[in-house]
Amino acid sequence: MQIQEGDFVLIQIEDKRFLKRITKGFSINYGKKTLKFEQIIGKEYGSKVEDFYLLKPTLESIILYGFKRKTQIIYPKDAFYIAFKLGIDKHSTVLEFGIGSGALTAVLSQLAGKVIAYEVSQEFYRNALKNWETFGLCKNVEAINTDFAEAEVQEEFFDACFVDVREPWHYLEKVHKVLKKGAVCGFLLPTTNQVSQLLKEAERFFGGLEVLEILLRNYKPVYERLRPEDRMVAHTGYLIFGMKIM
Repeated sequence: MQIQEGDFVLIQIEDKRFLKRITKGFSINYGKKTLKFEQIIGKEYGSKVEDFYLLKPTLESIILYGFKRKTQIIYPKDAFYIAFKLGIDKHSTVLEFGIGSGALTAVLSQLAGKVIAYEVSQEFYRNALKNWETFGLCKNVEAINTDFAEAEVQEEFFDACFVDVREPWHYLEKVHKVLKKGAVCGFLLPTTNQVSQLLKEAERFFGGLEVLEILLRNYKPVYERLRPEDRMVAHTGYLIFGMKIM
């Protein structure tokens, strides 16, 4: 597939990556090396120009290098696992609230039939919409700028749910009512005291409760001296999952 004007390209040189829209006059400098518009247009994704690789962006790279952030995003290492744990497919209608910059929504959107997403902050809501629009994502998402507590939703309507708000225990009863029997709900919290409070309150509504965190450590891809990177994305948040009980 040839790169055309207006396309996004993930440009990699050494261990650096840059997600850029290719327009007339574009150029990027790295050290003493320069990559220009004319060297990119018409090339196939996967090409190498000088020492620059021209790669087709994946959803992971779009989230990491393309999304504008007004809040801490849910990192791909967590987001893709969350989608797996929720057990969703193209027949699923998923509830999400506390969407922040819209990263998890983009992941859920690719797997679910429909996502209904609530965000109380107008600033975060508008930023998420802009992120999705920029990259042509989330066509099956209905985003609503309000607190989920104020939403009117049919009981036992959703196949799965994910919650990313500071005090999720205030929403448990309503979430329980709108989820189908046996549906999975997930939560993200940054501190252990919040997790403890959630567990205390959630026992009345959810069974099979799990608490976990995901640590990701990359290795330097040099076969002569293979070893871990000096930095790692370690703790980003605690994930809690439970299944609706009667």
